[in-house]
Amino acid sequence: MRHRLCMASDFFFPNMGGVEEHIYSLSQCLIARGHKVIVLTHSYGDRVGVRYMTNGLKVYYLPIKVFYNQCVLPTMVASLPLIRYILIRERITIIHGHSAFSTLAHETMIIGRLLGLRTVFTDHSLFGFADASAIITNKFLEISLADSHHCICVSHTGKENTVLRARVHCNKVSVIPNAVDTAVFTPDPSQRDKDKITVVIVSRLVYRKGVDLMVEIIAELCSRYPEVNFLIAGDGPKRGLLEEMREQCSLQERVTLLGSQEHSAVRDILVKGHIFLNTSLTEAYCMAIVEAASCGLQVVSTKVGGIPEVLPPDLVYLTEPDVPALLNGLEMAISDLKANKCLTPEKCHERVSILYNWMDVASRTETVYKIVSQEPTKNLGSQLKSYIKSGVLPFLLVISLCYIILRILDWLVPRDLIDISRDFPLPAEQFKPNNCIIKQRKPKKKRKARTS
Repeated sequence: MRHRLCMASDFFFPNMGGVEEHIYSLSQCLIARGHKVIVLTHSYGDRVGVRYMTNGLKVYYLPIKVFYNQCVLPTMVASLPLIRYILIRERITIIHGHSAFSTLAHETMIIGRLLGLRTVFTDHSLFGFADASAIITNKFLEISLADSHHCICVSHTGKENTVLRARVHCNKVSVIPNAVDTAVFTPDPSQRDKDKITVVIVSRLVYRKGVDLMVEIIAELCSRYPEVNFLIAGDGPKRGLLEEMREQCSLQERVTLLGSQEHSAVRDILVKGHIFLNTSLTEAYCMAIVEAASCGLQVVSTKVGGIPEVLPPDLVYLTEPDVPALLNGLEMAISDLKANKCLTPEKCHERVSILYNWMDVASRTETVYKIVSQEPTKNLGSQLKSYIKSGVLPFLLVISLCYIILRILDWLVPRDLIDISRDFPLPAEQFKPNNCIIKQRKPKKKRKARTS
């Protein structure tokens, strides 16, 4: 059965992160399996309107201003006409929202439910239950999933967390892990500095990524091991701490801050390192450590959230999320590297390629779509009852207002007057049978001119 899918999230390229990579890779594989996929996100700088990516993946960069942390303000009513128009124009049947942080994903799912579409949500993060931001986010997620058909989590720890904080029945939650494109993230030991040991960090420089721990670890490890350098890619509000530490400890030549990087450049950064360091304080999954292991790096990571489920013990050094434990893990990795006790980069890559495959993720996601498409359609009354169970009665006024606006728009802008978008044609022979990567044609060699 062919589906018409809308991937909705505030987080997409050119922004860099695990959610962005997940949406892109999953979309490419679903297109390769014969489905139509579009991406709905907000504008990034001058990137506004419709853009086409590899294999005809259409991306709608909506002209909506960012409110906080790359997310739009949850107005519901203001963005409703545009979202409705796109969903009808593309003949979408299933809306797949991503990330609990994304207000655009929640808005699109709620609007889609009022239009009678199926909705699926993927939760990529873990949240607590005590602080104010977590309470607000959890309540908003509970409202969004109250009438959603199914939820996907990237780890079993993430599933337990989502079931508790969003009050979703466990039968409506599936676990489908992330993967990595092993054809792109390949090792290249020749890029490494033979006289130095390079520790690579690729992360958003925000609090939950453990930047405060990172600052203390870099300063201490550089004082203990003069042969160790750090290569840091990423940007965020905590970058100032790293710059300050680098100035105070005079580590300008040993700590390189690359800033925000395109995802296409991540592999070229990883292959320059020997060790990959992850200091996250909370993580439902961690795609960065899988990409690093695929490039042959020894991974040192905090064992928080779903990270212990990601890699086998011989590919990762797991530690507690504190400075002494992380320093101990890094010293073990450095010692094993010097004694040649670690797996070779080629063997690391081979292990990861067997464990993780995006086509397998796409196939399991297809099973969720099949289950969702077979569920009966709810009327407005049944949908309102689902929202009543969430315990926020004032939100019913917002849902009712959105429903009224949709009915008015059906009169002002009838569906018959909306131009239906043509599908991007893709010959089936372009795709490999067991991979979602398209073979690219090699440029023809120019013939040498004859010399008399």
